[in-house]
Amino acid sequence: MSPRRALRATALAALLSATALPVLAEENAGAYLAARQAAFDNDFRSAADFYARALLRDTKNPQILQSALTAYLSLGDLERAAPLARRLRAEGYDDQVGNLALFGAMAEAGDWDGILADLDDGHAVGPLFDGLLRAWALVGKGQMSEALVEFDNVAETRGTQAFGLYHRALALASVGDFEGADAVFSGQDGPSLRLTRRGLVAHAQILGQLDRGAEGAALIEEAFGPDPDPDLAQLRDRLAAGEPTPFTVVRNATDGIAELDYTIASAISGEAADGYTLLYARLVNALRPDHVDGLLLTASMLEQLGNYQLATEVYNKVPRDDPNFHLAELGRAQALRESGRTDAAIEALTQLGKSNPDLAIVQVTLGDLLRSLDRFGEAAPAYERAIALVGEPQPSHWALYFSRGICYERLDAWDKAEADFREALKLSPDQPQVLNYLGYSMVEKGENLDEALGLIERAVEGQPNSGYITDSLGWVLYRLGRYEEAVPHMERAVELLSTDPVVTDHLGDVYWAVGRTREAEFQWKRALSFIDSANEPTDADPDRIRRKLAVGLDAVLSEEGAPPLKVAHDAH
Repeated sequence: MSPRRALRATALAALLSATALPVLAEENAGAYLAARQAAFDNDFRSAADFYARALLRDTKNPQILQSALTAYLSLGDLERAAPLARRLRAEGYDDQVGNLALFGAMAEAGDWDGILADLDDGHAVGPLFDGLLRAWALVGKGQMSEALVEFDNVAETRGTQAFGLYHRALALASVGDFEGADAVFSGQDGPSLRLTRRGLVAHAQILGQLDRGAEGAALIEEAFGPDPDPDLAQLRDRLAAGEPTPFTVVRNATDGIAELDYTIASAISGEAADGYTLLYARLVNALRPDHVDGLLLTASMLEQLGNYQLATEVYNKVPRDDPNFHLAELGRAQALRESGRTDAAIEALTQLGKSNPDLAIVQVTLGDLLRSLDRFGEAAPAYERAIALVGEPQPSHWALYFSRGICYERLDAWDKAEADFREALKLSPDQPQVLNYLGYSMVEKGENLDEALGLIERAVEGQPNSGYITDSLGWVLYRLGRYEEAVPHMERAVELLSTDPVVTDHLGDVYWAVGRTREAEFQWKRALSFIDSANEPTDADPDRIRRKLAVGLDAVLSEEGAPPLKVAHDAH
C-alpha cells in the first residue's frame, strides 16, 4: 500500500472511531450535543468549550475525552490536548489522535526516552510516522548511528523510500554533516530524490554551507526560473554572492519532528479529510512556531473547513519581515473575502500592493476581487499595474489581458476591450474563454457576425461541454437568422445549464423564431422563475421577458426598433 493510501486509511479509521455515541447523563446531554454540533460546523473553539463542560460531569467518558482532545488539537492547543490524551490512555484506550498529541508534547519537552518507550510499548500513529519518529528521537538522544539505521529502515520499506531519504538528509544536516546530506539529496548515495520546494531550499542551504553557493543559486533558478518568489530570490541572491546561508530547515530533533508532521500533512492534504490533515499541521505550529510553511498550510486547511476567523488568526502570525509575508496576506485577504468582509480584504490587498510594489500577483488578486464585485473601474487599473510588472508578455499572461478586457467591456470601452481580447488570443490562440467572450460580445453588438461565429465554433471545439459556450453558438446562429440550426445548440445549452435564466430566455427566443410559440412561452416562464428564485443580478431582463409573454417576440422587436424575425430570416 502506498504511503498516501496508508495514511488515508489510518485517517478514515480515526474518523470512524469518533462516530459512536457515549452514554450520557441527561443533564450532560445538552453540552455534549452542542459540542458535537460545533465540531460538525468546524467551530473548534466552541466545540472545545462545550466538551470541557461535558467532561466536568463525566470525567472518564472515553468518547468525550477523545472528542475534546481532537478539538483542542484542532486549535493548536497542545497544552490542553496532551493531558486529555493521558486521561484517555489511563482509561485503557490507545487512541491514534491521543498518541499524536502525546508524541508532540514529548517532542516539545525533549523527552526522547519517553517517545522511545511509548513506541516500544506499541503506542502508534502509523508505520511511516512511527518509523521516522523513532529515528528523530534517537537523533535527539545523540545516537546518530542508531538513528541512521532507522531512517534507512523507512527508506527500504516499499512506498516510503523518498520519506526516509529526505529525513535522513535533514538529520545529517542538523548535526553538521553537510557532505553526507548533500550526498543524499544529489543522489550520490542512492536514488535521486524529487524534491519539494522545501526540500530544494534545504539542499540549496546545504550547498551554501559547503561553500558551493553558485551551485545552490543555480539549483533554485533551474527549478523555479529566473523570477522566483521573494523568499527564493533572496536565498538565491545570497548564495550567488557567496554570503553566509545558515541551515534553518531543521536545526535539531524537535524541528525534525515538526518537519515530520509537516511532511505527513503535506502528503495527505487533499487525500485525507481536511480536519485530519489539520491535526498534523497544528502540531507543526506547536513544535515550531516559526515554521512559516506550516502556518500557511494550517491556515489553508482552516479555510477549507470554512473557519475563516481562525484562518485569519494564523495568517496574522507570519512576521511582516518574513519573505513569505505576502503569501500570508494574500491568504488573509481571501479568508476575509470568504467571511464576507470584502472591504477589509480590499484594504489588505491595497496595503500589500503599496508595500510590495513589484509583485504582480498582488495586483492580479486585487483586480480579481474587485472584478468579482462588479467594481470594474477599480479593477482595470489593478490589472494594468500587473501587466506593467510582468514586462514582456508570455503565453501564460493571456488571463491578465482577458480580465482587463472584461472590465473595459463592462465599462463600455469596447475598443480597449477588443484590443485586450485580441492580445489574449495572440498569447493563447485557442483559449476557449477568450474566443467565446469576444465572439459573444460581437454578437451582442451586431458586429462581425461571421467572424463571431468562427470564434465561437473554435471555442466549442475546445470546450464542447460548456453550457455558456454552447449557448453562444446557438445565439450567434439565431442572430444570423439561421434559426433551425440554432435550435439543437440552444437545447443542448439548456441541458448543461438547466436553471440559467439567460440561456433559458435565449431558448425561448429561438423556439419563437421557428414557430414553436407555446414552447417559447414555457421557456420564458421558466426563465422568469429562475430570476425570481435566484434573487441575484442577472443579464436576463425580467421586464422584457414579461413583455414577450404579453405580446410576443415580434412585437417586442418592433417596439425596440429591431428588424422583425422574418426580415432577418429573409436576409440570409
